[in-house]
Amino acid sequence: MPYCRDGEDEPFETVLAAARAGEAWALERLYASLAPAVAGFLRVQRAAEPDDLTSEVFVGVLRNLGSFGGDEAHFRSWVFTIAYRRLSDERRAAGRRPLVQSLDDTPDPVDPGDVQADVERLLATDRVRELCGTLPPAQRDVLLLRLVGRLTIDEIAPLLGRSRGAVKALQRRGLARVTRRLEREGVPL
Repeated sequence: MPYCRDGEDEPFETVLAAARAGEAWALERLYASLAPAVAGFLRVQRAAEPDDLTSEVFVGVLRNLGSFGGDEAHFRSWVFTIAYRRLSDERRAAGRRPLVQSLDDTPDPVDPGDVQADVERLLATDRVRELCGTLPPAQRDVLLLRLVGRLTIDEIAPLLGRSRGAVKALQRRGLARVTRRLEREGVPL
């Protein structure tokens, strides 16, 4: 994905170097390029506060940017690894304290600017949540990391502490389950 600065595209390596040097424009570009996908991943995974958690993810990214080494694909994988770990931390913490409000009752923020687009986005998000809710957690994690995070099998395996073959099997079973569900509903595939 090209990163624009003053109307000109900048390669990822240039943006990364500028971000490491503390350049605001570069930090903004890195955030803008991945924050929507990270927030979407966390929203579908039913994080209690997906926007706050997204912010925490990027605080971790900025804090550790100097230790990152790799290309753009590795950067995306690294960011989603941080997101998955923050989500796991949130789930562990939630297990130790009572939940005051049901996650189903937490409305997604609505921008009053384009009501139709917001309604369509909320309906699509609800549909994805519903489909993901039919999956066992491991299958859901693999599918969302593959589809939303665009991580490879080889990147997901160590993140989940599973073998490459196990991740492939989870992906295959998860896709098969979603396919069967959609076929039962009469959705043409």
